[in-house]
Amino acid sequence: MEILFSVATDSYELAVREIRAEFGPRVRIERVSADLGRIVENAPAIEDLAAACDTGRIIFVRHLTVELASFKPDEVPEPHELAELVLEGLPKHPQALAVQTWTDGAGSGGSYYHLLEAALGDRGIAVSRAGQDVVVSCFVSAKTVLFGRNRLEYSLSDWPGGRMRLARSDERVSRSEFKLEEAIQTFGLDLPAGGKGLDLGASPGGWTRILRQHGQEMWSVDPGALDPRVTADRRVHHIATTAGEFFRHNRVRFDVVVNDMRMEQVMSARVMLDAVPHLRRGALAIVTLKGGGKNPLDAAHRGIDVLSKQYDVLHARQLHHNRQEITVIAKYP
Repeated sequence: MEILFSVATDSYELAVREIRAEFGPRVRIERVSADLGRIVENAPAIEDLAAACDTGRIIFVRHLTVELASFKPDEVPEPHELAELVLEGLPKHPQALAVQTWTDGAGSGGSYYHLLEAALGDRGIAVSRAGQDVVVSCFVSAKTVLFGRNRLEYSLSDWPGGRMRLARSDERVSRSEFKLEEAIQTFGLDLPAGGKGLDLGASPGGWTRILRQHGQEMWSVDPGALDPRVTADRRVHHIATTAGEFFRHNRVRFDVVVNDMRMEQVMSARVMLDAVPHLRRGALAIVTLKGGGKNPLDAAHRGIDVLSKQYDVLHARQLHHNRQEITVIAKYP
């Protein structure tokens, strides 16, 4: 069994290092493209690899699939043969499958999506791009076309190669909103109805806006201004000061705390420790730890180690919209 894993282009070596640290140096890995690797020998069980990624022991892998076959572009089989390839080994004839296609360039691989859609449709199988228990993956490059299959629960993401695409809208106040939306969707986060949320380093208010959409009354802490569309909401309280000054005077207890501040990983994690006396038991914490430096993997782990002093760390992953960051989901026990 060969496993394909996707990563951010500049995080490939970090992902390889993590996989070998978790499953041993005998795991042999080869690079397929800038953002895709293949475990070719001594691969762990897909369930074990997915669990290591989901719990944050492996941070830099975004998407997993078990390889079925690879072909040169001019040697891809006829549609009926592709259908046989995709269905082989499944315990029963599925009623529906998700098909995810992507390329190593700007394209979507859409022609292969429609090819698989037609081939499987001839077998009476409905095809969608997401939302099914079994995911068929197809990666397309100039030299190869790879087909894989995996259960959604072990895929890490319901998007092609983990590349989540979110719609732009006039209501958005910052690009950073995508990061929070992706985290909420990817990890299935359940925010408390009518909860109280704390946004540290809130300006210009993107994360505050998203959390308001999820029913949280928000305290938004930042010396900088918030977008007027955010402050127009009466359930947004802008406290124009630093996090430290806010904590010295605050008497509110929060159900959710988020932090997307631009600071070094350990310092950002320590700010989250300062928030602990202001949280209710079971509070959800979401923080982005910024990358960079000579050893971003070790720096990320130092930040996570600090968080672990007061929080149960549930997830840690470099998501599609993170760029040079990782998103950590934690809970105050």
